[in-house]
Amino acid sequence: MNQAALHKSSAVGLTFPVLLAASVCHFLNDLMQSVFTATYPLFKSGFDLTFGQIGLLTFTYQMSASIFQPLIGHYTDGKPQPYSLPFASAFSMAGILTLSMAHTYGLLLLGGALLGIGSSIFHPEASRVARLAAGTSHGLAQSIFQVGGNLGSSVGPLLVAFIVLPRGLNSLSWFALAALTGMSILIGISRWYKRNGHAKRGVKPAVQEGALSSRRVGAAIFILTLLMLSKTFYLASFDSFYQFYLMHHFSVSPKDAQLCMFTFLAAVAAGTLVGGPVGDRIGRKKVIWGSILGILPFTLALPYASLWGTIALSMVIGFVLASAFSAIVVFAQSLVPGRIGMISGVFFGLLFGFGGLGAALLGSLADWTSIEFVYKVCSFFPLMGLLTVFLPNTDRGSRAASRAHGKQ
Repeated sequence: MNQAALHKSSAVGLTFPVLLAASVCHFLNDLMQSVFTATYPLFKSGFDLTFGQIGLLTFTYQMSASIFQPLIGHYTDGKPQPYSLPFASAFSMAGILTLSMAHTYGLLLLGGALLGIGSSIFHPEASRVARLAAGTSHGLAQSIFQVGGNLGSSVGPLLVAFIVLPRGLNSLSWFALAALTGMSILIGISRWYKRNGHAKRGVKPAVQEGALSSRRVGAAIFILTLLMLSKTFYLASFDSFYQFYLMHHFSVSPKDAQLCMFTFLAAVAAGTLVGGPVGDRIGRKKVIWGSILGILPFTLALPYASLWGTIALSMVIGFVLASAFSAIVVFAQSLVPGRIGMISGVFFGLLFGFGGLGAALLGSLADWTSIEFVYKVCSFFPLMGLLTVFLPNTDRGSRAASRAHGKQ
């Protein structure tokens, strides 16, 4: 990251370079995670794993990412640690190198856990940086930050198809370069974060007029948690098992399955970019309504579709469903404005934790029944989008506050 650009952005209030740098680092972080999950077919054949063991591998990786995130976010709300960001990349690099040298299932679990710990350190503080760089466009900033991660996730299967599949597991070590690149950029972000006075103990925000009671805030957070569960469980069926579904149900080759996975994840990235700014404009509650409940007809049709129909439906589902995450995170941050790090950690933690739990349960279900049955069960998860009706209507006040801030 160019230090002069960072200094200029802080001096004149233009923080887009910082936001873009955070998004690039999110790209590199999630690229390594995606390479890990995209290599599952090699792990399965090379180590003779069951679907249950694949699910446990995802569970280990994602639980290590989820458990620590709220704790780290809560701690850094009071004592921000800007230089924890490059430290996160060091854990990810250790994880990817462990996976490249693994010769036992236990080492695969260790490599996944190290990747998860790197993410648990990265996400709360990087999400805080994105919000600080946002001005009043919090949804747009969250989308730009998130789309970096989604693009990284979408590129992972392509790199696995053209690098790891032909060269073997040892070639995973090449992706340590992504961690080194991320460390160098994050050092620059950390310096900006500290130099501009953001890495200081925050002051308690003033109580806003018309603020919700603690009971209503707690209820809203609980509903958002259930909505995250619905979204993340469904996505877990794609992240861990979509390739196997295509290979088993349609006799698709491993390489073509990776390309299909790329199209799905690219749609997820596009949906993430759209969700935030649309939420800024029309309200985040409406985005949550449409993105979760709105995909129900498509999820119900997917288990019965042809190969090309499955690919098309998966892209629609990925695009629409992905738009929910930025809306959910910003909605939750607006409910508890003094705890940005903790709330970011909670919802990124839920993203990983529910994803890991979903992968473990769905993997066991696939072993007991079939991979096709898993997608029939998952097709009903979007019904939980009906819970959105119980969320408070906070969008009008948020947009009015943003307009007032812009006139100052």
